[in-house]
Amino acid sequence: MNLLFANDRRGTYPPSWYAETTPPLPPFAPLDGDRRADICIVGGGYTGLSAALHLAEAGRDVVLVEAHRVGFGASGRNGGQVGSGQRLHQDALERMLGDGPATRLWHLAEDARTLVSDLIARHDIACDLRPGIVYAECTARGTREAHAYAEKLRSDYDYDLLEPLTRGELQAIVGAPCYRGGVLDWGGSHLNPLAYALGLARAAERAGATIHEATLVERVDAGAVVVTDRGRIIADRVILAANGYLGGLERHVAARVMPINNYMVATEPLGERAASVLARDVAVADSRFVVNYFRLSPDGRLLFGGGESYGYRFPEDIRALVRKPLLKVFPQLSDVALTHAWGGTLAITRSRLPCLATPAPGIFSASGFSGHGVAMATLAGRVLAEAAQGDSTDFETFARIPSRPFPGGGAFRAPLLALAMAWYALRDTAGI
Repeated sequence: MNLLFANDRRGTYPPSWYAETTPPLPPFAPLDGDRRADICIVGGGYTGLSAALHLAEAGRDVVLVEAHRVGFGASGRNGGQVGSGQRLHQDALERMLGDGPATRLWHLAEDARTLVSDLIARHDIACDLRPGIVYAECTARGTREAHAYAEKLRSDYDYDLLEPLTRGELQAIVGAPCYRGGVLDWGGSHLNPLAYALGLARAAERAGATIHEATLVERVDAGAVVVTDRGRIIADRVILAANGYLGGLERHVAARVMPINNYMVATEPLGERAASVLARDVAVADSRFVVNYFRLSPDGRLLFGGGESYGYRFPEDIRALVRKPLLKVFPQLSDVALTHAWGGTLAITRSRLPCLATPAPGIFSASGFSGHGVAMATLAGRVLAEAAQGDSTDFETFARIPSRPFPGGGAFRAPLLALAMAWYALRDTAGI
């Protein structure tokens, strides 16, 4: 079964609040026969679109192919949070990699956030970019650790944009009694993820990139030949930017990148009740292993993400799945209707750090952003564009990170991951 078609109709965005309210782009024509290019990009999400934009601006003949529509996958369905740092905290990176590489990864993550805001400003992308992410802790111990981490970032990394929050201060912002405190990151931000993706596509096309939608890549042959159901692209370099949809295109990378499904809902407009849910226009992510994340839409809906599954199929009733964690966080919304519900496939690695690799000569790959992809996937696109043109400095910083395959092979890794996630979900429930 192909994940590209397991849960979605070909060429149709999912029934999300984003897809309903974001002005669409006219379709890009499918590939028609064979053609030559300097660089071929497989995948029309943040990574591929960012790479296409940077390569086109450098004067390269670049062709991007997407099986569905640009922004169709996780890039157009996620919670829209542009976080600081890497997916792992800096103290964990220091233990894993040493101080030097950890510091370099911190600065790259800061470059990623800056890159997102700069691209939005430079290309006039209307995607409701707003500052502020609250990281809400579920335990008193977690709150103490979050405050200590804020102090570490201030003293060791000169990052002073984390505002520690007591339980009372947090609940003055987030109307959820389950949280015990946290931090407010004023360096983080949130946006409409689909609008951002479409803006990148528009900018890449204007810069001279060629984009083909409804073009399914079947394989990549030796010599950087991309074979699709619509023809072939003979290129000097290939960039694989398919993330959770990589599948059999590159099995060495796919063994290290696990696709998982995550789900979101949108409530009906909350009107005056919106302020009792979120008193500030900030996004929120909590400390549960299976993270709950949410923010308000411009029209006063709660956009809430929660719940995961492992395998190909989405559940039949996404609303029922996500309503459970939503009501645990906001029990006062039990009478509120859920007007939209959708799922999406992202990809994680065992380290929770991106997997950048050169699986074959002339082929570059980036995937596995582990829920931290709005900023990091955008940066990865620039890094891949640089590497494809001969500058592999930043690429090698990521490529040197140990990237282990998931245990169990193709048949058993999803069930093994599901068992592990079930254990962590039990820990969440127990408050451990």
